[in-house]
Parts: sequence; structure tokens; C-alpha cells
Amino acid sequence: MSDPFKVLIRVRYGECDAQQVVFNARYGDYLDLASTEFFRALFGSYEALLADGYDCQVVRMLTEWASPARFDEVLCITVEATHLGNTSFTLTMTITERGSGRPVARAEVVYVLVDPQTYRKTPMPDGLREQLQAGARGWVVDQSGALTGPQA
Repeated sequence: MSDPFKVLIRVRYGECDAQQVVFNARYGDYLDLASTEFFRALFGSYEALLADGYDCQVVRMLTEWASPARFDEVLCITVEATHLGNTSFTLTMTITERGSGRPVARAEVVYVLVDPQTYRKTPMPDGLREQLQAGARGWVVDQSGALTGPQA
């Protein structure tokens, strides 16, 4: 699929471990940030999803690393809905180093759609399915602080 949704973030010093690379547990934070921004692009906000009577819970998160991310690097996280089931969906996220395109990690996060009052699984409505399939292609959320003007 072309031109997926992207989030740009800068690795902060406090996210690195004693080996001076991003601590493995921080990738869960990065994935959560990227999915939250993806939902904001699709639905206006996560609260809008809740107001429509839907919530989602993570039931599986698989991360495979290709290379370390280091302090002050800008990471590009792409987000795509790669599986849409009856009550669940999978977001596949790819993390690369923005400057070189070096692969850093790939993750699959499986969410189950639930009723926010009862937390029981609920079928995915067609409108939500269509929004996930569309995927906010071409959107970029830049939280990296990277310069993009004439001084960059």
C-alpha cells in the first residue's frame, strides 16, 4: 500500500539504556503514540471513538528489531491496518531511522473492539472498517522538532 500514515518522533536521552540505545520497553510507548495519532487522524480523537460507543484493547503486541535506535535520531513510524476481523483488527507499524531509512523495528499490534461500558467484544461496524481500511494515507504527524524551513 502506498504512502501510509506516518509519525515522526525524536529519540530522547531518557529513552536510552546503559548501552546508549533505545530501551526495548520504550518501543511499546512509541507504538502506543503512533496508534493514538493514527486514531486521531481517522476519528478526530480517541474520545470521538468512545463517544460513538467503541473502545479497543490491545490483546497482542509483537515487535521484531532490525537495528538499534539511538539518542537524538528521528524515527519514522508508519501505521497501516493490515487485518480487519469481526471484532479485532491488526495495525502493522514499521519503524525506520528517518535520515537513512535504516530499518529499526517492525511490530504488529492486535486490538479487540469492545463496548466502553461493558468491555465486552463488539462487532466492527462498516463505517469503522472503512476508516481503518482508508488509513489516513499521506498524513504525517511530526513530533520530532526537525527543522523543515530554509535553515534546515
